[in-house]
Amino acid sequence: MTTQAFVASIVEEIIRPGINRLMESRYFSDLRGGTLTTRRLQGFALQHYLLNVAINKGFTLCMAKNAHNQELYDLFLHAFTEEQTHPYLMKRFGLAIGLAEEDFDDALPIFECQAHAAAILRGMFLGSPAESRTSALVNESMVGRYAVEFDTCLAEKYGIDDHEREFFTVHAVADQEHTALAARVVERYCTTERDRRVVAHAARNMVRFKLAKFDGIYDAYG
Repeated sequence: MTTQAFVASIVEEIIRPGINRLMESRYFSDLRGGTLTTRRLQGFALQHYLLNVAINKGFTLCMAKNAHNQELYDLFLHAFTEEQTHPYLMKRFGLAIGLAEEDFDDALPIFECQAHAAAILRGMFLGSPAESRTSALVNESMVGRYAVEFDTCLAEKYGIDDHEREFFTVHAVADQEHTALAARVVERYCTTERDRRVVAHAARNMVRFKLAKFDGIYDAYG
């Protein structure tokens, strides 16, 4: 199996089934039905804001970590450039659904969201390039899909306007490019049989963390 075929198998056998499970979860079933509570929408806004801040800080540290490798340095610089406005966009959405600035200042990560963020950062700082970008491959794939769901449902079921939904509109489009870029980097750096084992293991775990994140938000903000 070529490296490209291996990465394609990770997408088809691990990530796509994970996306399907996420779309069938309580959170997104309620969202589609127009019955997701404002409290649970606010919980997503708060927890994802915290994640976006953490990831941006992670990208800047990864630039320093990989300063000797121009390819990886440029990759993380590009990622930071793409992501740097996302905490602001998520906060804008949260403010539109009734949160205050103080809520974002006081927010603490719930257990499942902290575990998800820790797994991402662990891959950035301790993982190989292939492992680190496997995290991106999973997350960008799943975010891109649920951004479409949010964007459609928030407009049709909740009356959220285009300006306030910009976070989701942006991700629905941009994460297709980000997913493709992550796949290319995994292909480039996944060169040994152990690399393949690490990538598959990281993908399975990250899918589980992502599913647990939304179950955690659903329960914590019930």
